[in-house]
Amino acid sequence: METIEYEWVKQTRKIMLDVCGNLTTEMLTANVEGFGYPSIRNLLVHTADCYYAWLGSFLLLRTKTPLTPKDKFEEMSLNDIRERFSQVDLYVKDIWSEYDGRMDEPVNRIIPWRDTGESLSMTPRQLLFHTVTHEFHHKGQVMAMMRQLGMKPPNTDVLGVD
Repeated sequence: METIEYEWVKQTRKIMLDVCGNLTTEMLTANVEGFGYPSIRNLLVHTADCYYAWLGSFLLLRTKTPLTPKDKFEEMSLNDIRERFSQVDLYVKDIWSEYDGRMDEPVNRIIPWRDTGESLSMTPRQLLFHTVTHEFHHKGQVMAMMRQLGMKPPNTDVLGVD
């Protein structure tokens, strides 16, 4: 993935977050049946946490507690979520800088946030790609939640950005 592709990710994320900014708190936090994370807010927190875990914790070793405890989701505002995604953007930038020329070299280490001592060997490119595809998967779920809540979701496809 090159920087232009990640710019597309950021543009489509902004579209989604801007629409979420127009939602009432009730809509942002409404429980929608059929999803592992039952509200738009919770799904957005989970999505950002994936970047925090694989990029911020596993690759950059910046935190050992990248995942928001589920009992803290209720405290997260949309501004908090935007701030987390701003940090995500910095992590992505740092990945490109710190792993320049080594994006395809496996990183083998213990997964910092798990108590099991489980280790993993993945390349930075694989983990960056995973986090982006994870975001697009859940962005689709957010759009489906919006439909179930009676809204017409925006176009968040990369084909709709510059």
